[in-house]
Amino acid sequence: MAPVKPLSTGRIAGKRIGILVESDYVEEEITYYQRRFAEEGAEVQLLTRLWGQASLTFTGHEHRATLEVDGDLEALDFHDLLQFSALIVPSGMVADRLRYSEDVNQISPALELVRRAFRVPNLVKAFSCHGLQLLSAAPELIRDRPVTCHNNLAADVRNMGAVYLDQDVVVDRDLITSRTVEHCHLLARTVIERLAVPYEAAA
Repeated sequence: MAPVKPLSTGRIAGKRIGILVESDYVEEEITYYQRRFAEEGAEVQLLTRLWGQASLTFTGHEHRATLEVDGDLEALDFHDLLQFSALIVPSGMVADRLRYSEDVNQISPALELVRRAFRVPNLVKAFSCHGLQLLSAAPELIRDRPVTCHNNLAADVRNMGAVYLDQDVVVDRDLITSRTVEHCHLLARTVIERLAVPYEAAA
């Protein structure tokens, strides 16, 4: 879809939200985020590993729709990351694809980005459905923290040391998780509500 212009009157006007994307993304989820966050005034930037290309075109999981992405997650240094208010790892196969590393002894660039994001307390980190798969090589990021996820991933997050809660959405300070892609509207609403109040008040 074409970029949606953020409304200047939205509750989170001026905020920037990054969404990680790869093939087998869920079309309706990404489209919903783009429209919903723009409605509240936020700029949405799609991010991926571009492998040295100017852009890549990915194919959706359900309808095989195509999506062109030119945001290079590997190009984001710490200063660039601080320009974002939230980072979202969506449903589908996005997390599984982005956790790939050519060297099994090294974490993927996407996980390195997210690991840096966890060092910024006022940057919201949100994971939908299978999104927490991305953190499998860095379980310390969610150890002892309450989360939810797809039922198929519950045992995995417990093995990562997280505290699995049987809920549709779980909020733990800067960490927001949702159960399935069907709950993406709840995740989006929670992110918006979190960003609409000062960090000190939300903490």
